[in-house]
Amino acid sequence: MTTGIENSPPRENSRKIIALAGGVGGAKLALGLYKHLQSQKRSGELVIIGNTGDDLEYLGLQISPDLDTLMYTLAGRVNTANGWGLQDDTGNTLTMLGEYGQENWFWLGDQDFATHIVRTHLLSQGQRLTEVTEELRRRLAIDCQLLPMCDEPVRTLVETAEAGQLAFQEYFVKRRANDTVIGLAFEGAAEATISPEIRQALTDPAMIIFCPSNPYLSIRPILAVPGMPELLRSSAANLVVVSPIVGGQALKGPAAAIMSSLGQVETPSALGIAQVYAGFAQRFVLDTVDADQKAAIEALHFRVLVTNTVMKTDEDKVRLAQEILQEFS
Repeated sequence: MTTGIENSPPRENSRKIIALAGGVGGAKLALGLYKHLQSQKRSGELVIIGNTGDDLEYLGLQISPDLDTLMYTLAGRVNTANGWGLQDDTGNTLTMLGEYGQENWFWLGDQDFATHIVRTHLLSQGQRLTEVTEELRRRLAIDCQLLPMCDEPVRTLVETAEAGQLAFQEYFVKRRANDTVIGLAFEGAAEATISPEIRQALTDPAMIIFCPSNPYLSIRPILAVPGMPELLRSSAANLVVVSPIVGGQALKGPAAAIMSSLGQVETPSALGIAQVYAGFAQRFVLDTVDADQKAAIEALHFRVLVTNTVMKTDEDKVRLAQEILQEFS
């Protein structure tokens, strides 16, 4: 199986734009970058590295929720009301599984099942997750690279005050992220390796963007792959962080609550996000409502872009992507 980008090959001497992403927030900016570069016939220069710490085996199937959210979003097939799953999908299969006495708290749509069946089948034939993801994105006519953070299984485990250690999806979906997070672990990370595709993508990239994803649940698993932080640093590219906290609140998910419960900051804020990445990244994208934090973030040795980071429409996503690329190129 090929791992190139057949539909839109990179231009000669082009440099990659790398986006690290997980979850709905990350997928929004990934789509903005994709659409903007696509309009310039440069989509082949985009490489999205997706979190797989959320992955699970469910009903015998290998599920990669963050990769699928990214894939469905880029393909224009995502359920826009949820930000995940397929548009107009139905849940008849899951309902019937419940009638058979099977756990069905993790929602999978009828069309969505096809993705997981194909992934599980191809993995069982010995293909790497990177190769399987390449096949799926190619079939959905996505003309940029979408790479899992590694081929080996890495599973995010959430230590909670109320229920002890939980598998990520049990914490996030079954218990609706209502538990107090006091620690995180990434099972299998020590055995994970950086794929040849990621090494190639990170050879002299133009820019590396940390999408507005949860820094603890979506980005930290990627950085837990041995050698990944060092490889990102050594790329000599601008490392750009887009804050997932706006006005003290997470745009999506439990990032603000986790920031508080882990004791990293007293009050969740964009400045707190900057402190998480301080000494690692050099560029920061701050929402206009938090403009009063600009000086404090600059004191952490960031160059700061202040703009509207809330992405409600596709136009918002493309505008933000364009501003980031123009400001930090």
